[in-house]
Amino acid sequence: MNKKQSAPPQQDIDPRIIIHGGAGNLTKHSLPREKYDAYQASLRHILASSVETLSKPGATALDVATFAVSLLEDDPLYNSGRGAVFSREGKNELECSIMVSNGHRKRGIGCMMLQHIKNPIKLARELLIRGELEGGDGSQDHCQYSGAFVEGLAEKWGLDIVEPSYFFTQQRWDEHKRGLEEETEKRKAGLSVDEMSDWEKANYIPLGTCGAVVLDRFGTICVATSTGGLTNKVSGRVGDTPTIGAGFWAEEWYETPIAQESQFRGPSTPLEKISRGDIGTVLADCLPTLFPLVSGPSTSKSSTALLNQPSRIRHAVGLSGTGNGDSFLRLDACRTTAAKSRFAMVPLPDALSWMAGPSGELQKSAGDRWPHEGTGGMIGIELVGSKSIVVWDFNCGGMFRAWVDDDGEHKCLIFREGYHSGADIFMA
Repeated sequence: MNKKQSAPPQQDIDPRIIIHGGAGNLTKHSLPREKYDAYQASLRHILASSVETLSKPGATALDVATFAVSLLEDDPLYNSGRGAVFSREGKNELECSIMVSNGHRKRGIGCMMLQHIKNPIKLARELLIRGELEGGDGSQDHCQYSGAFVEGLAEKWGLDIVEPSYFFTQQRWDEHKRGLEEETEKRKAGLSVDEMSDWEKANYIPLGTCGAVVLDRFGTICVATSTGGLTNKVSGRVGDTPTIGAGFWAEEWYETPIAQESQFRGPSTPLEKISRGDIGTVLADCLPTLFPLVSGPSTSKSSTALLNQPSRIRHAVGLSGTGNGDSFLRLDACRTTAAKSRFAMVPLPDALSWMAGPSGELQKSAGDRWPHEGTGGMIGIELVGSKSIVVWDFNCGGMFRAWVDDDGEHKCLIFREGYHSGADIFMA
């Protein structure tokens, strides 16, 4: 807890976690059963290992989110760490970020243009922690870092340094080469490069970031993300993953009774009040001396809610995005989603679907470039008081995700439903 922020006493909070491993044109054609099973096994293993770590006394959201994403980085199935996609020049340029809802001075760190850090997410964690220390080798100064300077810090701090060849996998290289060939063929045929070819429709080309959102027993939410970016991106391209607010976001605040009451408050204009049958309040507003305020249904409900609530209620959210990062950048997608929930008082699941769900703002932002642009999804956690929910949605064929539900059961899905439920159509 940041000592500068006073807060009500802590309540008992059940830890929660959700992870994701990318999104995109996932169908039963582009993801045959053997690959589906491999992703399921990997996601479930990483989730189980992370849950075990989260259950230990004193475990923090920061440490567990870092741990979960480092496992995703180590698995070549995903587009982060080993198995990251290649740029047009055949290079791996890695990005990562981490953010906490409270407890560290900066709260968020983004890193980009990394080519020698085995686990980029561990570097982001170090930068966040060392930003609290005197003489932190420059980690106190900024929220975003890139290239040789920050890789030098990583080596100085004892993080694992590798040669660029460590990140190579044959599958990603083949996708890189075939993608360039497809672009050439499109141009020869007079087609737009935004139009998906038959090969692109039939093969899952990683668009997404790997990530984790974790809530610890202290009520802190941490979001950790890591990616290789877009297949065949131009060298030097920076995506949403290391950009605070675009591909990730975490924050918390304390709601006053007035703010809480407004969530229960009835219609505010005379016309709205009349439409809800609250005639007494309208008359009291217009002729206060003749018609004293009579508590209608909405008034009594808000009063009861106020009486039963503590003086201030802790509210925290964390979101991690995955998909076409340029779309997330244009909309500042994660921060916009959180702001809609907080300031428009929209439940986080609804705000998330408004942004990342089918026909949501991400998809709308692409216009006629959809589905070449605008594809993706989000995962998140919302905490209100001591109660929490895990949320997710996406607008494309599928999103690799695993989480612990309200009953403590481990869940893992790739499509909207299971493999045998008919989820075999790419949503265009």
